[in-house]
Amino acid sequence: MTEEPTDIDSADNVFEKLPDHLLIEIFIRVPISEWAQVSCVKMRWAKLFQGECLWQTALLRTWPTAGQAKRWPGPIRQGLSRRRYAALYVSKHIFAFDDDIDELVGHTYLFLKEQLELPTMPPPSGILHGTIIDQFIACGKSRDKAHELASQIWLAVINNLEENEHTFLLLKRLAQEGDVFLPYPYSRSHRVQWRVFEKLFTDFRDCFNHVDYYDVLAYAKNKFQLIPSAWLGY
Repeated sequence: MTEEPTDIDSADNVFEKLPDHLLIEIFIRVPISEWAQVSCVKMRWAKLFQGECLWQTALLRTWPTAGQAKRWPGPIRQGLSRRRYAALYVSKHIFAFDDDIDELVGHTYLFLKEQLELPTMPPPSGILHGTIIDQFIACGKSRDKAHELASQIWLAVINNLEENEHTFLLLKRLAQEGDVFLPYPYSRSHRVQWRVFEKLFTDFRDCFNHVDYYDVLAYAKNKFQLIPSAWLGY
């Protein structure tokens, strides 16, 4: 005696018969927060999420102007549709520039965050900051705008790093980097340097040993004329 197919089996058979382009049209209408789960249901679906076609469709459906060809010079690569989608998503949901979604901001954010999260220690902050400044200037931003955007990106990345040992070691290294004179706009802003110390002395205070705490505190006193009382006391 054979079992009658269930509703789930019937739905599964329907999805199996759908061509890829219709599956993609369905998937891009699902909330992005559920895409990772959807891609794990079937091997075929996983391959769609790994391919260029789905991301290109999602990109153009969500941001129609992304299909317009734009000049993209500079050291930070624009990448394919998946990377561009991620950059535009970051620009919309992390930054607020009077409803102006700037793909360039998203790409520089992703670049800096990935560099800082490398399992080995990243390049010196001066090199990373200079790369971001060069990218903005190459894409037509003024020196003042490049410096302001770079500062906002540094702050956003620092605020979104996971609270773990790697981040503690990274912030400690950034705090202890020697001051190297760099011409404007290649010097990091006061706000960025302050935020590095602020996170160390608030979010990571318990990670210090006695020697490291007073070492980093000495750097803070050397960089800033006044420091908050909340930073004091090991």
